[in-house]
Amino acid sequence: MNAPRRKPGSTTSGLVLIDKPQGWTSHDAVARTRRLANTRKVGHAGTLDPMATGLLILGINSSTRLLTYVVGLDKEYLATIRLGAATTTDDAEGEELTRAAAGVVDGVSATAIAAGIQGLTGAISQRPSAVSAIKVDGKRAYARVRAGEDVELPARPVTVSEFDLVSSTRVDGFLDLEVRVVCSSGTYIRALARDLGDTLDVGGHLTSLRRTRIGPFVIDAADPLDQLDVASALIGPADAASRLFGRLDLSEEQAIDLGHGKRIDAPEGSADAGPIAAVDPSGRLVGLVEYRAGQAKSIVNFPPDAPMAEPVGPAAAEDAS
Repeated sequence: MNAPRRKPGSTTSGLVLIDKPQGWTSHDAVARTRRLANTRKVGHAGTLDPMATGLLILGINSSTRLLTYVVGLDKEYLATIRLGAATTTDDAEGEELTRAAAGVVDGVSATAIAAGIQGLTGAISQRPSAVSAIKVDGKRAYARVRAGEDVELPARPVTVSEFDLVSSTRVDGFLDLEVRVVCSSGTYIRALARDLGDTLDVGGHLTSLRRTRIGPFVIDAADPLDQLDVASALIGPADAASRLFGRLDLSEEQAIDLGHGKRIDAPEGSADAGPIAAVDPSGRLVGLVEYRAGQAKSIVNFPPDAPMAEPVGPAAAEDAS
């Protein structure tokens, strides 16, 4: 039996904002979007654990070049930290390591919690969870842990610009804290839960996590993965780049020159800066440029798009598992 026929792969590019459901990996989301967009060239910016939900930014075709700049943006999360127990993974999916007596947890004061949160706010040194995706001698830390190895990752600097307590609830001898965190790329919310529990001498772990913002992109603009229509959800390259960077509107001649690798004059009085989104009169993203000594030089070029092709046959309805 012949495989389902598909039209030639699409070269339409842009960013897509996904509201990732719980239980799906970031790879699952990429695989499903590849089918829907009829292209292999799909990538994501910033992994979300299967337990986590919320904003995942995907780049399609040439717009995968923008993901490098998205990954490093600040992020916002809503999370639940459970005080009273520590786990092997610093979240609810791990095995329980220690549990504090209910009376001990009940004795944790609001003042102590506030002080603990304050101590984890600002520029801090954070030891990532051992089950993170950080590579140790070429192998993911979580893979080493699953293989039975003891993994102790070195601490590294991160910035937690906002760490707010939204509400607290006592549940079965535990204290659940609903929190909002704004942080730099590379910050582990699981590690914040662990460290807050350690500071309060009761243990702590994460029971829920939802990413609500990455840089200028917010969860309210994202589509649920099971309702995704790529063509309508696509943020075009020029729009996406203009949200990420400043914008330079080009004349037709300037667009041609940049496309041929030539330098053009920067706007009068421009300071050295970059990247800047360079957009031609038709609204197409020609590339990203940088201003140096009064000139604009291309640092990343973007090819023109072709119309998006639709998958044909049963494969269009396949889901990632």
